[in-house]
Amino acid sequence: MAKVVMNELMKALSGQIGGLVFRQMPNGDVLVSMAPNFSRRKFSKGQKKHQQSFREAAAYARSAAKTQPIYAELAKGTLTAYNIAVSDWFNPPVIHKVQQKDGRILIEASDNVMVTKVVVTVRDDQGAVLEKGEATRGEGNWWEYIPKTIRNTITTEAWDLARNVTKFVL
Repeated sequence: MAKVVMNELMKALSGQIGGLVFRQMPNGDVLVSMAPNFSRRKFSKGQKKHQQSFREAAAYARSAAKTQPIYAELAKGTLTAYNIAVSDWFNPPVIHKVQQKDGRILIEASDNVMVTKVVVTVRDDQGAVLEKGEATRGEGNWWEYIPKTIRNTITTEAWDLARNVTKFVL
């Protein structure tokens, strides 16, 4: 790395020119180094999968940041709506609790942005679907579903804006 003597031409220089990279340091110095060579870099399957996930998240966030006002609202003062939308893509909802009480099914579900819907499926002993429907939002993170029948298996699904879904079987 070389240190550049400051003059009017070099004062605001940063970035890459040819094979050289110019970096402005916090103390005002400009450092010059060779551009890094990543041509031999090999990514693992996990890295490639994450890169693809991030491409999908970025595509979602570009659109959703403009069309979903909640992202802009949550971003006020600290982040951008795009950042919040990317975060929502990578963070599915969480179902904290499912309980049967007084002929109702109560579901506590949360998300880093918002839970958009909760779907409840009631099955019989053989696994056949007896009924399926959307729960209604209650106070806070609680959702309520009033089933026609109560059987052995109750499956709940919580959805968020980014269409992530989390399932919970009771």
